[in-house]
Amino acid sequence: MPAADPRFNEFVLLQAQNAGFFLGQLPNPATGEKQINLRAAKSVIDSLEMLEIKTEGNLTAEEEKLLSTALANLQPLYEKASD
Repeated sequence: MPAADPRFNEFVLLQAQNAGFFLGQLPNPATGEKQINLRAAKSVIDSLEMLEIKTEGNLTAEEEKLLSTALANLQPLYEKASD
């Protein structure tokens, strides 16, 4: 069983937050307005998908669940925003 690394969870959460920001789910801290940047959101989601593939079999159950949940939440938001 691989050892847990708290930095992994922090990284995934930060990336998920960034994607949420780019998808207009979080307001811009400077302006208070929500903005959508589909290119940036897609880049973050693609990176998380790549991370999921490249780390398969090397994550703890908790890390794997966090990553898959983040993607499961972000992908529909991206699809909705890109319609």
